[in-house]
Amino acid sequence: GDDRKKEVKEMEMKVDIAKQAGVTLTMLEAPDTDERDNSKENNKSNFNPTIGVTGKSSWFAQEDNINLEAEFQSLPKTADGENGNGEEDKGNLLKEDGPRFVNGKLTSREQLMGISVGSAGGWSLEVYPGDFVVHRKYGIGRYEKTVLKPKSKLTTEEKEAAETRRKEIINDMMKDGKQLDEIQRFVETFGTEADRDPISNPLSTLLEIAYGDAVVHVPIDRAYRLSRYRAGDAAIKPRLSRVKGEAWSKAKQKVEISTVQMAQDVLALYATRETLNRPPFDPSREGEVQHFEKSFTFEPTPDQKKCFEDVENDMVWRSRPMDRLICGDVGFGKTEVAMRALFRTVANGRQAAMLAPTGVLAAQHFKNICKRMGEDTEHKFNIALLRGGMGKNTKKGRELRAAIAAGETQIIIGTHALLSNGMMFHDLGLLTVDEEQRFGVNQKERLKLICNCVDVLTLSATPIPRTLQMSLSGIRDTSTIRSPPPMRKPTVSYVQEFDESIVRDAIERELAREGQVFYVVPRISQLEEASLLLTKIFPELKVVQAHGRMPRGKAEENVASFAEGNHDVLLATTVIENGVDIPRVNTIIIQNAQAFGMSTLYQLRGRVGRSDVQAFAYFFHKNDFITEQSAQRLQAMADLHELGSGFDVANRDLEIRGAGSLLGTEQSGMAARVGFDLYMRMLKKSMRQLRGLDLPVVPRSNVLLPGGEGSIEWVDGTAKNENAAANSYLLPESYIEDAKERSQEESKARLAESTQGLVELTNGWKETHGAIPSELQNSLKALHLHACLRQLGVDVVGLERGTGDCILRSPGLRPRHWAMICSQLPRRSPPKGLDVIFPARFSFSDDDTEITGGETVDLEELLTNPQYGEDDEEWDALDEEEIEAMKQISSAQKTKRLSEVDTDNYPRFVVKGLGKTAKKGVRVDALLKVLLPPSKVVFQKQQRDKEKAKVATELREKRELIAKQKKEQEKLGSRRMGYQY
Repeated sequence: GDDRKKEVKEMEMKVDIAKQAGVTLTMLEAPDTDERDNSKENNKSNFNPTIGVTGKSSWFAQEDNINLEAEFQSLPKTADGENGNGEEDKGNLLKEDGPRFVNGKLTSREQLMGISVGSAGGWSLEVYPGDFVVHRKYGIGRYEKTVLKPKSKLTTEEKEAAETRRKEIINDMMKDGKQLDEIQRFVETFGTEADRDPISNPLSTLLEIAYGDAVVHVPIDRAYRLSRYRAGDAAIKPRLSRVKGEAWSKAKQKVEISTVQMAQDVLALYATRETLNRPPFDPSREGEVQHFEKSFTFEPTPDQKKCFEDVENDMVWRSRPMDRLICGDVGFGKTEVAMRALFRTVANGRQAAMLAPTGVLAAQHFKNICKRMGEDTEHKFNIALLRGGMGKNTKKGRELRAAIAAGETQIIIGTHALLSNGMMFHDLGLLTVDEEQRFGVNQKERLKLICNCVDVLTLSATPIPRTLQMSLSGIRDTSTIRSPPPMRKPTVSYVQEFDESIVRDAIERELAREGQVFYVVPRISQLEEASLLLTKIFPELKVVQAHGRMPRGKAEENVASFAEGNHDVLLATTVIENGVDIPRVNTIIIQNAQAFGMSTLYQLRGRVGRSDVQAFAYFFHKNDFITEQSAQRLQAMADLHELGSGFDVANRDLEIRGAGSLLGTEQSGMAARVGFDLYMRMLKKSMRQLRGLDLPVVPRSNVLLPGGEGSIEWVDGTAKNENAAANSYLLPESYIEDAKERSQEESKARLAESTQGLVELTNGWKETHGAIPSELQNSLKALHLHACLRQLGVDVVGLERGTGDCILRSPGLRPRHWAMICSQLPRRSPPKGLDVIFPARFSFSDDDTEITGGETVDLEELLTNPQYGEDDEEWDALDEEEIEAMKQISSAQKTKRLSEVDTDNYPRFVVKGLGKTAKKGVRVDALLKVLLPPSKVVFQKQQRDKEKAKVATELREKRELIAKQKKEQEKLGSRRMGYQY
């Protein structure tokens, strides 16, 4: 009716006003809270549990005791004079365009609608009425709704336009012959809510947030100050903050102190990691890796390609050991990333190991790896499987361990036996850990001993909270595979109390389409009960079991028999959680789902839906045994059903279980005080403040100058020492005769982090091997150039057609970085001949900003962002900037011409006319002349920052140790005097 039209019009106004403010506002459909639709089409769950352990109902399932009859009586009369309180009318009220019942209250449709708000700057927020949010200034509040109100502060242009418009309105009223007193009354409404003219009284879309003692209206363009409240024990309602008083500011101050200490620990950890070195893998072997890649019969997804590139850069173009997490959904191609890393390791003459949590998964990996690179293939790698029953006291176990220690076995796949104390490797170069979340603390401590100076690649669909937090904070390198394989469909998930009839229907439907079924229980003791149930429902059903206490090899044998189609149902425990890939199975029934962890639930659901057939997952629970956390886990399974949601599941797990301590010593609880999102933002801000120059690291710069000048990329088919321009890191055999030593020195030169490090390296060569040959001196210039480029975040260099300008793209460079660098240079100005261009979106202006080399720079102007009014807000977009920059860093292997990459929309250095003024052979010299001073500033600043953090961490640890010793002495003294604690 009219009310609905009014609501729609007001919503449209809110969206339009937000758009004018540069913000995208989307009104989200109100969720059905009374009745959830279990249909396949919308994949909703009717999950609405009652917590049974404490005897109290969950806070999100409580209903207010409201007299609905009174609300019905207050409704408008219908055409026949009746109240809208009959069953038919009640049904009409609940139709799509009408109000709904929420927690016993009659609520309008608009009051139920959520919002999704974001901007081109990268921030976004999605909330529904009743969701808890955190405002950086006011604290924890509850989002209520969006409202339209007159703007409190108008710009000069808006004031002038409003004044002009009001004069026009008065003139029009006078022309229409309106009385003076009528005009006067109308004039009095100017600037109030009664003034509906959009020019006379500009409106603003506001988010209404309820606090403990007030209601705050946040302008839509300031919504970036809000974040969803997420912390441990997410099922517990947080206490609303009070706007008045200093409680929130004091809580933030305590958290800020904690984040500064944590940031110091992180930077100290960085400094320690950089002292660890191992020989990098040889780039000349990458041709063999590319040949092996052709045996992959599928087209890699875009995210897979990015993972391949990340791992290659870690292994080939970094001197410190790799420690990378590959996070991707089950069946999304994580194993292929590991396969290529394993091949690269063996191709370089080193051993590789793959650790799996179960024998079933290890056996599957062994089969697949042998198929791709085993003795029956052209590669003829010696691959072994170390599994249960092959202990060091058995004949097979002793023989295999001896072969591994002697280096005869090149790839070892195994379970926990790989971590045993008696395990000796010959020259371990890579350890791949599959399903990292399945290993406990003791196993991971053993891993640390094995993996000292060894590359580690970790695969996980749902990383544990601490691992996820380490990746989010930047302590651990992370690559995510979100893009699904072609034709893959999301699994339809149902979460509800156990119902025998639904079990019957699910199995009948799957058998009718000639499929198979997984039936999973949490404990071995429950298998017999489930077996009797299945026999009762389907007497002719062919059921086979699999669990961990079967005789050795029996579980794998039963799974293999099931995979061959000899049985209808596989009744199992979590032994099938990993490694079972049977495309014919597209229904899984999980009994007593409340007893499983979130990662296990997600992995089990991933056992189905591995083909183009629609899959179904049933999570049956018992209300009497549900706790707050198990309710939240099951709710996550109901909500997160889209393909690629493994990272989101891990995030939700982090909410439920809490973040804990990044470095693994104790639970801090700081995230719960301000919410996890704000806590991580404050931690990243502290890290940026300590680092100062937070330019994204570029492991590999791509120099595309004519004739291969300045490039250090390996060119296939080029014999060593024949093409110095293409392989500048190669040393003449006549200069260093020992092949092993020469290879080590080549790697050090190729991966030198600074020109200072290169100078120290070459000075060592002079002392040991004599004067540097002239041909090597020219090659060293290219190495110095790459050290400069990496320091300045330059990923691609090339000459622009027509102008001859040399473009050096630096996706992560920002005006604040350049201001800091220039402030440390002579005369506080950039080097003459090196210009910098910042596109408008990074320069706080409507046009691109060009800073000319050699001219004085207004550093204050570069450091100030007029968009934000508070000091705290200037750090908002930095995280998204860095993420975007890292995505754009181009691969030197893929890019062949400068025109293939986007340079106009990213920050870039420009050396004008280099292609025309500098002849071939001296272009590297010209670039070094302008790049050396700023790169030296960056390196020195970063080294000082790390050293300061290291010293601060050591001092704090000493203070804590002294305080602990003092407390122990006081306790000892008290005991001697007869007092007890």
